[in-house]
Amino acid sequence: MKPAPFSYVRAESLDHAVEVLREHGDEAKALAGGQSLVPALNMRLARPSVVVDLNRLTGLDAIGADNGSISVGALARQSSVLRADLVREQCPLLAEALGFVGHVVTRNRGTVGGSIAHADAAAELPLALVTLGGSVVTSRRVLAAEEFFVASFITALEPDELVLSTKWPVRHVGNGSAFEELAPRHGDFALAAAACNLRVESGVVAEARLAVNAVTQRPELVDTASLVGHTVDDEAARELGATAAAKVDPPPNLHGSPDYRRNLVATLVSRAVTRAWERSAA
Repeated sequence: MKPAPFSYVRAESLDHAVEVLREHGDEAKALAGGQSLVPALNMRLARPSVVVDLNRLTGLDAIGADNGSISVGALARQSSVLRADLVREQCPLLAEALGFVGHVVTRNRGTVGGSIAHADAAAELPLALVTLGGSVVTSRRVLAAEEFFVASFITALEPDELVLSTKWPVRHVGNGSAFEELAPRHGDFALAAAACNLRVESGVVAEARLAVNAVTQRPELVDTASLVGHTVDDEAARELGATAAAKVDPPPNLHGSPDYRRNLVATLVSRAVTRAWERSAA
């Protein structure tokens, strides 16, 4: 199929992009990497009257340290972020999650900001950002990741508001993280996904963040109070997996029933918690 007719605007500056978005409101769509928007246009799932191309904007593709976080510009290509030594060394959960995103070809064009703004309920980067307690910097404000994602394909962004960057907290001594996902094939949409980030002090969990995605409308944090102050063994990991599974209500899927996907959540959560614990010791 071919997209419905639309007007194309190449933004010359951030102000210009915001001005066009403000003028056309919900009828306008911003184009970054295009790995989600272009297929939606071709299948006529999206029918904007105006497409605003952001790719000529300068300064929005930087990757750098920023006061205890890694700042990733909205136009940074996913492949560039995955290759960055700073990311692989200081934010391994982001690097691990990126390895599950699409394929090499799509990561070469896809942007981190585009994935965050698209807010697909099965996307890896929103899950990783929520798990780490990161934030989204927009053209107006800074939003905690938990506030930014509202539902599948819905965010707190206003029609004339753009994602400028994301902030990813760096790991410290005693941190361990892990990302788990199952899809029909590598690069396909996940049937379920889980991510965990632990901070261990004096041999016990001092802080834990755990979230699931693909079985919910947005990345959902799981209560980890049972881990704090304790070590993690197989039983503790299984119990937390069972708790997470009991709180999700995934819709039917061509590749798995709701019960199957709940069982999958239990397994992935258990694995993520166990691997995060092991990595915290390393």
